Amino acid sequence: MPDKQQTLLSTTEPERNHDRPYDNKLYRNYVLLLLTITYAFNFIDRQIMVILQESIKQDLGLSDSQLGLLTGIAFAAFYVIMGIPVARLADRWVRRSIMSIATGTWSLMTVLCGMAQNFPQLLLARIGVGVGESGCSPPAHSIISDIYPAEKRATALSIYSVGLNIGILFGFLLGGWINEYYGWRMAFIIVGVPGILIALLLQFTIREPVRGATDAIKSSGEMPSFMASMKMMMGKKAFRHVAIGASCFTLIGYGGAIWFAPYMLRNFEIQTGELGTWLALGSGILGGLGTLVGGYLADKKGRHDRRWYTWIPTAAVIITLPFLYLTYTLDSMYLVLSLFMVPAMMATVFMGPSIAMVQGMVEARMRALASAVLFFTTNIIGLGLGPFLIGIGSDMLSDDFGTRSVGYSVLIVSFVAAAVGIWQFTRASRHINEDMQAAHTS
Repeated sequence: MPDKQQTLLSTTEPERNHDRPYDNKLYRNYVLLLLTITYAFNFIDRQIMVILQESIKQDLGLSDSQLGLLTGIAFAAFYVIMGIPVARLADRWVRRSIMSIATGTWSLMTVLCGMAQNFPQLLLARIGVGVGESGCSPPAHSIISDIYPAEKRATALSIYSVGLNIGILFGFLLGGWINEYYGWRMAFIIVGVPGILIALLLQFTIREPVRGATDAIKSSGEMPSFMASMKMMMGKKAFRHVAIGASCFTLIGYGGAIWFAPYMLRNFEIQTGELGTWLALGSGILGGLGTLVGGYLADKKGRHDRRWYTWIPTAAVIITLPFLYLTYTLDSMYLVLSLFMVPAMMATVFMGPSIAMVQGMVEARMRALASAVLFFTTNIIGLGLGPFLIGIGSDMLSDDFGTRSVGYSVLIVSFVAAAVGIWQFTRASRHINEDMQAAHTS
């Protein structure tokens, strides 16, 4: 007689014993495309604040610390607080439904950002965006890992992760030009509304895949306890080092992306429309290329030695540092904009390999939780703490360096983060082969 857990699983995965839609390559790729589009809207709604923050600062009379709070820790804290329980639910319930509810929630809260009349109202709306967006990537990573085999997983996850760069691209383009002509409030409203349609497509066109169907990672059909799952993950040395290292690399990418726009607007004669176009090219198009290349190279080189999953991101960050330094120390506007293209591309290379490593080290019913744990650290450190620290540093340095203070703050925080991240990925490389192999043989 089936136990209560098995009964729950059978009722929350109605397609498990029916047809196998993911044997159809066209449908599988459609699902990946829709998940990628969803992630793009996730980042449009999240990152549009970056190009709008100078206008918001002037309109509402905010400080850099308050801007750092809005773009960083106020969003990230609630994003990660909700991420763990939502991921836990995604490991036992219908993942597409979780994503549909989450997408509708963050889209509505983005619209409310455009209606805020003061800092507390905007802060609460941003918190709401963070709560909603916590339900996007963990279930999406789990779905993708179930429909693509291990040898194609980093590439598929990188394609999904390009949604981040697509979102940044359109966030900067739409945010910059809409703000210039219609104001920052209208920008929030215009990008928030389409998310409702995406939520409906997720709910009614995606079939729930069989868990663990594409690889040899065990799936007992039973839900491991939360403590057992955490103990298993934390017991893997590579998992711990990848989580910390990816968090530091995330800080470099987010810190540069979030504060580069205010730096340019304060130090050069440039309007938000033109700046948004440049940022769309860098963080959007080239950043997306970096994400794809990172995943592709990791799959290609890591087929025989998984240490490449750590070596490739490390090399990319090392290349980033000198260009980042020049970006914030030179005085020629178009030279600075051009140099920024290299960090914008290289800072995203780590994403696909990092997610693939984490997904490959755990059992099938821990995948959403594993992604949530990874995102907990990357968002608390990279998205939450990083921009906030940079904002505080900018305020502290402003008396000595004026409008350049934010640039020096970005450099200080980013170089420290790079050193720690490289160290952690180097340590992860010593254990990655063993830890990923163990998940397939246990």
